[in-house]
Amino acid sequence: MTNKMQRRALYMPVLHIDANLINARQKLETVNQLEKWADDGIICMNMSCTARTEARTGKNLNRIRKADAQIHTITPPAEAREPLYQEIEEAIFPDGAKNENQQNDIKIIIEAAKYAAILVTGDGGSKNQPGGMLGNRVKLKNILTILSPDEAVEFVRNKIEERDNFNKRVVDEIGGELPAWTGKD
Repeated sequence: MTNKMQRRALYMPVLHIDANLINARQKLETVNQLEKWADDGIICMNMSCTARTEARTGKNLNRIRKADAQIHTITPPAEAREPLYQEIEEAIFPDGAKNENQQNDIKIIIEAAKYAAILVTGDGGSKNQPGGMLGNRVKLKNILTILSPDEAVEFVRNKIEERDNFNKRVVDEIGGELPAWTGKD
């Protein structure tokens, strides 16, 4: 039996970014890191069609260009009558989704869940905004994983470390050379 080293691309779910992480001005350092890993082929990162549409709203041409450059899903958006929609709505908006932004949040969560993706968002979970997607992720843990950008970077770093450690073990046990990218991602 031959143990092969792991490839550079990580074996992990796709990261779906929320519209609030479009990072048109490149000021979000954690998102910059995620984008670099995606550009280097280490992770796969995209967004739902609903998040992309949200990100394209307004007159900020840099934001629109950045949104247009994202790979995005083309699955028809979820309908309010679908059981999953209702389950998510009840979890994050117990009094019902009151506006289009709240309805979009539900659709973005459903889209990530349909693709077994990890949703990365800056929505909620803070002192200023205790609810939102992050603040209610425990209620949604059986549907999908929701991470903040900081948590997503930590998650990916751990996966990179696991990959590199595995490859080092293969070299130690059966020989060969480590790939040039080992320890550099």
